[in-house]
Order: sequence, then C-alpha cells, then structure tokens
Amino acid sequence: MQLTAPASGRTENRPATRDADGMAVASFILGLLGLLVLNVFLGPVAIVLAAVALWRGTSRRGRAWLGLTLGVADLAVLGLAMDLSNTVSWSL
Repeated sequence: MQLTAPASGRTENRPATRDADGMAVASFILGLLGLLVLNVFLGPVAIVLAAVALWRGTSRRGRAWLGLTLGVADLAVLGLAMDLSNTVSWSL
C-alpha cells in the first residue's frame, strides 16, 4: 500500500514496512516460545513469518534472522527429543 503526500508528491511505504517489522518481531517471539512448547507448529510459523518479513524488506532484519534461526532450532529440538525418547512426540 502506498500513500502519497499531497504537498511533496513523495510516496511512502510505511504501512508495508510496519507490517514487515511486526512479522519480524512475531517470528522472534514465536521461535523463542517454540523452544518450550508446540515446536512442531510454532517452528514452521516462525520460519515463514521471518522469510516474509525479510522478503518485504523489514527494518528489523536482525530480529527476523533470529526468528528464522529459532524456528529452525525448534524443529531441531523436536527431532532430537523424538530421537532420544524413541517417540513421535515429547514432553517436559
């Protein structure tokens, strides 16, 4: 969505950037939370949100990369826990 300023004629992409920033923060929070609970669901969601935020050009690139990394770590923790417990799920 582009907004035009009537006086200067410039276009701003502020709403799209703000949405991408929100996605970056959400991916970080969901990735962090996914290390403890529901990592089979929260891990992929964190990965997708981080990828979309980076694709849209977020100004919080570090937070998006952390969300992406934590999403991958969620799935790695799930795989490790499933391997160690010889089950298809795990619990604390």
